[in-house]
Amino acid sequence: MRIETPGLVVAVRPHGEHGAIVRLMTPAHGLQAGYVRGARGRRLRPVLLPGNAVAAVLSARTEAQLAQASVEPVHSRAPLLAEPLPAAAIDWVCALTATVLPEGQPYPRLYDALDGLLAAIEAAPAASGWGAALVRYELLLLAELGFGLDLSECAASGATDDLVAVSPRSGRAVSAAEAAPYAGRLLPLPGFIAGGGPAGWGDIIDGLSLSGHFLLRDLVTDRSATVAEARGRLVERLRRAAGGA
Repeated sequence: MRIETPGLVVAVRPHGEHGAIVRLMTPAHGLQAGYVRGARGRRLRPVLLPGNAVAAVLSARTEAQLAQASVEPVHSRAPLLAEPLPAAAIDWVCALTATVLPEGQPYPRLYDALDGLLAAIEAAPAASGWGAALVRYELLLLAELGFGLDLSECAASGATDDLVAVSPRSGRAVSAAEAAPYAGRLLPLPGFIAGGGPAGWGDIIDGLSLSGHFLLRDLVTDRSATVAEARGRLVERLRRAAGGA
């Protein structure tokens, strides 16, 4: 097995005295793991950071064997790791991707969305510029893994307009008329998710509440407490940013 591919670093785990097992999100081969010699050395340590883009070669005698990997830097987002909000966002989306995706299965839409989200985090002067992209990535990940929400019509009436909430049990949309008797028991559905358009701070926080409910129920569950904690830190920082905006 030999793969030459671009990749996004999503996880790095020390292995042995100087090496590490690195997980990369790739466009055509999905999540790929490989052992990188010298990963903790002076040259490669700043390259193998979550969120960085690399060019990788992975090779193994059999598909069941852990691949040996060599990487070259393509684009570094290391400066963002010194900024609390961008660092928390990169930590979360990379940890989420590395935790919930099965290895070796291609998810080209997720690769493109993750690449776009990381670029948005890097380019936007404030979190309000990439918050909506983060919510959309989380919802796309749910959909790609078979847990997508049904936001096409009201679960109760079949109406396709004025959808304002989502059932926390079924993941189906609910119209304003049908949601009224259940105020406080449904999850808010922000307009930018239901119909596109811009998202304000309130919409972003509501969107994170929506996607987070289903992520933590259906995907993260008990796999890794540290992954859930990473999201909790990010959401708390976003709430503080929204309050100070």
